[in-house]
Amino acid sequence: MKRVILSLVLVAAVFTFADAQDSTAVKKFGYLSYDAVLKAMPAYAEAQKSFNDLKASYAKELERSESEFSKQFAEYVDGQKTFPENILLKRQKELQQLMEQSLSFKQEAQQLLDKAEKELMQPVNQKLKEALYKIGMERGYDYILNTDNNSYPFVNTQAGEDITSEAISAVSR
Repeated sequence: MKRVILSLVLVAAVFTFADAQDSTAVKKFGYLSYDAVLKAMPAYAEAQKSFNDLKASYAKELERSESEFSKQFAEYVDGQKTFPENILLKRQKELQQLMEQSLSFKQEAQQLLDKAEKELMQPVNQKLKEALYKIGMERGYDYILNTDNNSYPFVNTQAGEDITSEAISAVSR
């Protein structure tokens, strides 16, 4: 019985020592500016161009809508003194409808632009994610840090490797 207990204590000590060794092991990591790599990708430029074209289309339509509202408002103000009351009320309702439609369109356009941006950027982000995974596996990293937005104000450059240029090369192929 004493041997069994002694064996169990010995096994527990070995596992505890092994865990302590693992937790003190130096982790190998890479770091990069995710934004710099992303913006260097040809697919990013294409996605941004498509997004900006779509955004310009919506802006043009909003401008046309606002122009139409301004025109009708000016006509309303000009005829305010000469129009009979029922025509004034009709014009007020028309202006109110135009304003509501314009606001509704503006909100819907923003939602559609947000969705389009996500959809356009999804394959770009996926390609970058796959490239980083490949680099991380090839170099045996435990993790890769994104140094953007001052997330990591200090990175020991002797413990980790800056892989920004390698990542740019990987996603530019």
